[in-house]
Amino acid sequence: MCHDLNHASQATQNWVSDLAWRLRWHDRERVFRALIATLHALRDCLRHDEAVYMGAQLPALLRGFYYEGWHPRRRAIARNRNSFLDRIHDGVHRDPAADPEEIARSVIGQLADRLSAAEIELAKAATPRALHDLWPV
Repeated sequence: MCHDLNHASQATQNWVSDLAWRLRWHDRERVFRALIATLHALRDCLRHDEAVYMGAQLPALLRGFYYEGWHPRRRAIARNRNSFLDRIHDGVHRDPAADPEEIARSVIGQLADRLSAAEIELAKAATPRALHDLWPV
């Protein structure tokens, strides 16, 4: 059991480290908030089955944070690009130095690096059209 916990913790730390590198940020708590805010914004603009599938692709510990506070029947759907980016900005406490679009592109880039091209195409297609340009080509 301890090995599983260590592995889950290390896998989540790897995501945080990767995002810190992508954003060129040194404050790991800030990076973690940005990661979770983006995953929540993404989760909430997907249909139930797609959100569950996306969550299943995450490391176990990160998956718990992804589902934290999720009420599938009461989704706060990002109806447009601005509301999606506002959710991310709110998640980083409206930090004026944080660019929510850069954060979104970086987290989505992480997903793209960890999922197959076919899975990424399905995830992209499941998001609102206004967000498609945030996904890698």
